[in-house]
Amino acid sequence: MVRLPLTPAEVERGQRLGALLRRARGERSMLETALDARVSPETLRKIESGRVATPAFPTIAAIADVLGLSLDTVWADINRPEHGADEPTGPDHSAREQLAS
Repeated sequence: MVRLPLTPAEVERGQRLGALLRRARGERSMLETALDARVSPETLRKIESGRVATPAFPTIAAIADVLGLSLDTVWADINRPEHGADEPTGPDHSAREQLAS
């Protein structure tokens, strides 16, 4: 099986996921968090560093649970574009804004 390369959007989303988990973990040790979530510390380290941009859903669900994060919050945060990035521009942007209001 050949794994397709990740898109830039997937890589960016993985980086946002890692940053979110690091912030949520705070002062709690990576080892303690990983063991409580029943994942290896190496897996958690790779996710937090963005090296694993598309971790398995059960892995993220377990880590989020240990950190007290809802999956809705995780999903919303990792899919939010950075300040100004990917914001629509161009002629149909204003038409879409009017439809949304």
